[in-house]
Amino acid sequence: MIVLASASPRRAELLRNAHIHFTVDPADIPEIVRPGEGPADFAQRAAREKARAVARRRPKDIVLGADTVVAVGEEILGKPADAEDARRMLELLSGRSHQVITGVCIVSDGSELSSFATTTVTFAALTPEEIGDYIATGEPMDKAGAYGIQGVASRWATRLEGCYFNVVGLPVPLVFRMLKDKGMKI
Repeated sequence: MIVLASASPRRAELLRNAHIHFTVDPADIPEIVRPGEGPADFAQRAAREKARAVARRRPKDIVLGADTVVAVGEEILGKPADAEDARRMLELLSGRSHQVITGVCIVSDGSELSSFATTTVTFAALTPEEIGDYIATGEPMDKAGAYGIQGVASRWATRLEGCYFNVVGLPVPLVFRMLKDKGMKI
């Protein structure tokens, strides 16, 4: 059985849409960036820690851990702490390109397979009013980088280079390939 080590409704929806059967068992690990840790390294480490934590509870299952970060250069934008933090992030993303990086780790039978996907997203310039109206929807508050490309923020994504699903929260083609590499028949 595949176990998603995440409570993310977006990841669950992406797996369901791809007809990948799974159950959910969220990992509860602190997501703290270590000094000198870059965005891709952090995303991969967090995904590994999530997968390992759940695999300890479910050693007979195939555990899928994932972690998504938004990065502007080496600055990692996680989920906003509050509305002001969301405003800061959206102002930083306004009128420029940034990277969305998702680390993925699959643990089964005592072995691990890890990888990551990077997608470059370019945003149009946002007005202070647009940012304020968006924050008022509540949509940015539980999302890395303070936006969900599949929602209201879709109107500002003028260019995307890479996997769209990665920006939503799970690079489905990468996960599918990794599961096949682990011998899963999907």
